[in-house]
Amino acid sequence: MTDKPTGGVRQLRLVVEAEDWEEAVRFYRDVLGMPEEEAYAGEGGAQVIILDAGRATLELSNPAQVRMIDQVEAEGQRSDRLRVALEVDDSAGVTDRAVEGGAELIATPRETPWRSLNSRLRAPAGLQVTLFQELVQPSE
Repeated sequence: MTDKPTGGVRQLRLVVEAEDWEEAVRFYRDVLGMPEEEAYAGEGGAQVIILDAGRATLELSNPAQVRMIDQVEAEGQRSDRLRVALEVDDSAGVTDRAVEGGAELIATPRETPWRSLNSRLRAPAGLQVTLFQELVQPSE
């Protein structure tokens, strides 16, 4: 890992347009448990909520890596160009709650070669989501 540059990016914020805003808020805040940081309402019914998703990273993968991940996570079912991966403590339990809460199951939790337990879902607001649980804690 390299030293972090000063004056660089301070936060990654994924902005998603949700046709059914209330359903998306209910799912991500209430079902997945992302705490509300801020919320604003504006003219014409404009609404936004900012949910805490923990630490953010940007994962850039070349096409061969994406194909490999798709094969491991979803029997080769092609992932969307943008897919949100959320680390959770209990991938199987959160996957069950997510499906009960309105997500469509794409692939059940399975252990990956990189020692995580991953599932894939189609969640509200049209997002494809991977839920992953690290099975081996990285050394500090």
